[in-house]
Amino acid sequence: MFKTTNNNGVLTVQLDRGRANPINFEMVDGLIELFSKSATDDSVKGIILTGQKGFFSVGLDIIELYDYDRVKIKAFWKRFTTMVQTLASFPKPFVTAISGHSPAGGCILAICSDYRIMAEGNYRIGLNEVPLGIVLPDYGFQLYSYWIGKRHAYHYLMVGHLLTTEEGLACGLLDEVVPYEQLMEQAEKKMNHYLKFNQTGWQQSKINIRKDILDAFDFDLDADIERRMVQWWAPETRAIMKAMVEKLTK
Repeated sequence: MFKTTNNNGVLTVQLDRGRANPINFEMVDGLIELFSKSATDDSVKGIILTGQKGFFSVGLDIIELYDYDRVKIKAFWKRFTTMVQTLASFPKPFVTAISGHSPAGGCILAICSDYRIMAEGNYRIGLNEVPLGIVLPDYGFQLYSYWIGKRHAYHYLMVGHLLTTEEGLACGLLDEVVPYEQLMEQAEKKMNHYLKFNQTGWQQSKINIRKDILDAFDFDLDADIERRMVQWWAPETRAIMKAMVEKLTK
């Protein structure tokens, strides 16, 4: 699921669930545990999250999630929300080295971080849930718009536009685009720059600055998920997902 190395306090976490790193229940639980423990572990000063060459994460594992029953998919969405909140509220420096395609859930992982570096190439990043019939929660919009502004976030979300690396850099979704061979070097360079500062002041300032993002998680989760469940089980949504599953399994 993950490959981890700790180099002088910098914990590098490589997503390792097949080539495309699709997000399922196990990965969600693993990320919650890893980031929760690292937040209070003095041996971890910061986290760099990366993936495989060509894919950071393709997003939700639609093949697996499509077969979840109503109880399990509801539990999944609760844990997914907890995962996003855990990553977004991680107080220590958090850099993503985006190694390739990063749509949907992969983009969510990336926008929780403090700094995003993406590999050069014909890769796409962004949130495309709406055209797939999946209801995007408010915290997804708040995270996305925090980096690229509400106007861009609104227009990109409503048509499911996935950005090229050039577009991502231009609108502020990405901070750097570098050749793949330099990806980890640049991520480590940025992490070490963050770690030069007094960490008590840096971390408390980070949480203060992110107040609007973190406030987006203060809502009635059960009621929100019930509303999303109506759309998840709607015949038209199931038809879209079934077509996706058939395409992916081929």
